[in-house]
Amino acid sequence: MVVSDPLVAEEIASKVEKFVRDIVVPYEGDPRLGAHGPSAELVDELRTKAKAAGVMTPHILADGSHLDQKGTATVLKKSGLSPLGPVACNTGAPDEGNMYLLGKVGSEEQKKRFLEQLVSGESRSAFFMTEPADEGGAGSDPSMMQTTAKLDGNHWVINGRKTFITGAQGAKVGIIMAKSDDGACLFLVDLPDPAIRIERVLDTIDNSMPGGHAIVAIDNLRVPADQMLGESGDGFKYAQIRLSPARLSHCMRWHGAAARAHEIATDYACHRHAFGKLLVDHEGVGFQLADNLIDLKQSELMIDWCANVLDGGSLGTTESSMTKVAVSEALFRVADRCVQVMGGTGVSGDTIVEQVFREIRAFRIYDGPTEVHKWSLAKKIKRETLNP
Repeated sequence: MVVSDPLVAEEIASKVEKFVRDIVVPYEGDPRLGAHGPSAELVDELRTKAKAAGVMTPHILADGSHLDQKGTATVLKKSGLSPLGPVACNTGAPDEGNMYLLGKVGSEEQKKRFLEQLVSGESRSAFFMTEPADEGGAGSDPSMMQTTAKLDGNHWVINGRKTFITGAQGAKVGIIMAKSDDGACLFLVDLPDPAIRIERVLDTIDNSMPGGHAIVAIDNLRVPADQMLGESGDGFKYAQIRLSPARLSHCMRWHGAAARAHEIATDYACHRHAFGKLLVDHEGVGFQLADNLIDLKQSELMIDWCANVLDGGSLGTTESSMTKVAVSEALFRVADRCVQVMGGTGVSGDTIVEQVFREIRAFRIYDGPTEVHKWSLAKKIKRETLNP
């Protein structure tokens, strides 16, 4: 059941914000946050505190109902006020998108076995889709899928290589995309599995997500037939069910992070003196903060617009592409200005502004680079113009 009450969403968001600001923020300098994300120990510690505060997976209510996309936006923006907020509250990628997909497509047995442990925060998950570019594999174009799935009795045998698999290291649930004779398929698997080997975890510009982003080899993985998600050949359709809300959830979370960076930069500019007056009184600084307010508000409105489209029952493919482009680019401008306003302090690790800058820079690529979304929109424009 979907809950569409904005008052409920605001009440949950208020609890999440208090938890993130009071409990999570002090962990931002914790040495257990490494180059490949927070350690398992840190994740467990944060989630234990989130459960105690009643903010674990807050957009999914105790009775199994969940907030609509508009309400989810209200909550996830608050969880994003710290890069560790989504980790603590279990609102981060890829888990949030995977939970959404399982809730929409999974059988009752699959939900009990795989979904419940994700909703409780007991386990993390990974979505295995992207493949190495140097092998001609699927990236922004999933039709280039090379990972294969062959039916052998009552099992599917999967072979291939995947890359940039977020959270594979330490995940307990995997969703693997592979190509059968019918087309793309999705499979649910328990992790770890000896047939799924992490070759290495990549060094990337971002480091907020547990497990980092891994290159993975899949060698003769045998998956029982009843662990296929949906029907053979419908994998791309199911992926679209996941991708539009997942793109939007990224926008929600990083909106919170950019808003926090703006808070920090504003405080800095309103207390730091240079050339005889406060930094904020210099137009070159004050105007950047004003531009931040404009970009943050426009991003908020785009998020809410797209959420309303999804809540209306549409897949929202076009709208989520437009929102992902507009919001990722706007929030990057916000983060960039915050760094600039703070000067040397902005490029140091003394505040989270530097990390937010790095994370949002990566966001402009994850879930589809800006250019791919614009190309898709341009094709739509051409199609609708030539075939009205």
